[in-house]
Amino acid sequence: MDINKYLPALIVGAFLLFFISRCSKSDSSSTASSEEFNYVKEPINDLIKENAQYSDYSIELFDMDYDEPADEYKHQYRTLYEPGDGRDTLLEKTTDWLKVSDVYFQENVDNMGMHIVTKVDGKLTKVASPAGYSKYVGNDKYGQWEKKSDGTSFWSFYGKYMFMSSMFRMAMYPVMYRHYSPYMAGGYYGRSAYYGSGANGGRVYGTGSSSARTNSSWGSKPSSFKQNVRSKVSQSASATKKSRSSSRTGSTSRSRSGGSGK
Repeated sequence: MDINKYLPALIVGAFLLFFISRCSKSDSSSTASSEEFNYVKEPINDLIKENAQYSDYSIELFDMDYDEPADEYKHQYRTLYEPGDGRDTLLEKTTDWLKVSDVYFQENVDNMGMHIVTKVDGKLTKVASPAGYSKYVGNDKYGQWEKKSDGTSFWSFYGKYMFMSSMFRMAMYPVMYRHYSPYMAGGYYGRSAYYGSGANGGRVYGTGSSSARTNSSWGSKPSSFKQNVRSKVSQSASATKKSRSSSRTGSTSRSRSGGSGK
């Protein structure tokens, strides 16, 4: 057999096998990279899409928990929204328990009872703020500041909007002007989370505050459980971020070297 006759075909075949092999390795590296990143689609993003038609709404971190047997972090959200159909009111809807990533749980571990997403007049922000602060408290359309006998002032909704006191838990924990004023003066809205400063330096709002819901799943857990979860998620989230960063760097390096050829 004259091998020279088939040499061109053999060369082409060898080249094709080499090319297929390189592509397979590239796909494998890409898949591994995606798995290393271990991205979790946060349910809060779905909620934002679901409420896109509303110009004014807030998403509250209503409750949170950790499922030890399943090793899963969970959130429950409550959305307060203006229907936009001419009714001057607020409606609400609460989700079931939703799985979130360790990173997102860690980012919001201090924000239970706060609005972690707000949209006012069509402008969306993802910075934690006390319930009602973004639009309703301090707005003379909805209420006014009233003075107590000791000279301090608190926010009082007009009769038409008194239902907001219950929605924002202000019937039990009224908003004091001394807490609201720094929020406005400090320009917190849309920039950084605001927890207020109470007696002895304690927080007025958020997970560890006195105004947090004690009848929540998180609130009913013993202190030892909460401390353990905080410690665990802090370590886990840090490891996840480090892994993602390393994977991203490795993926970039592979991408740069993969196409060089020799």
